[in-house]
Amino acid sequence: MVSAISTTTAATAAATSTAAGMSPAASANYDTFLKMLTTQLKNQDPLNPMEGTDFAVQLATFSGVEQQAQTNKLLQQMIAQSGAGLGQLAEWIGKEVRTTEPVWFGDTALTLDIAPDSRADGVTLVVMNESGREVLREEIGPGEGQIDWFGRDDAGQKLADGRYSFVIESSRAGEVISEVAAGAYARVAEAEVSDKGVELNLEGGGSVLASQIEALRDPG
Repeated sequence: MVSAISTTTAATAAATSTAAGMSPAASANYDTFLKMLTTQLKNQDPLNPMEGTDFAVQLATFSGVEQQAQTNKLLQQMIAQSGAGLGQLAEWIGKEVRTTEPVWFGDTALTLDIAPDSRADGVTLVVMNESGREVLREEIGPGEGQIDWFGRDDAGQKLADGRYSFVIESSRAGEVISEVAAGAYARVAEAEVSDKGVELNLEGGGSVLASQIEALRDPG
């Protein structure tokens, strides 16, 4: 019997600790649950006490239900804060978004948005792989706008399929005067609400938050 009571005391202490970090409504529910535990303990048969494991099971069950309720509430809040319901999220699927995060390069050219420093007399496109290592440098000349990047090295060979990011290096009289990330377009494969906000998963892997998107367009 001593074992059952000590186990129950531990379970009650755990419940009290959990309730301290919850919302007022959830804490009130835990208070009710603790009163139920205390009543059970006072009215049980001393010669046949309830096992401590039974109390632990009750606590775990209640905690699981309460956690699920809190999760559902949080999800609803995130959807409301993002201003996008599931129907609106579906509209992202198949669209192309411009991002400076690494994007997938395979059999088709990528569209890059180039905006070098206006003072530059020389512009270099610096290509980096997914791990951030520089793999290619291309002189593209002054001017801004969109270009198609075919991913060819100095020998004309196609770079390996993978995720790449881009930096525009502007120079004047042989000296680098600015370095800025270049946006690339990638197609959205999935849109979901995460604890960070609306998150877009891109074809070929990788993801980007909707708040970080610079532009949106139809493919092609």
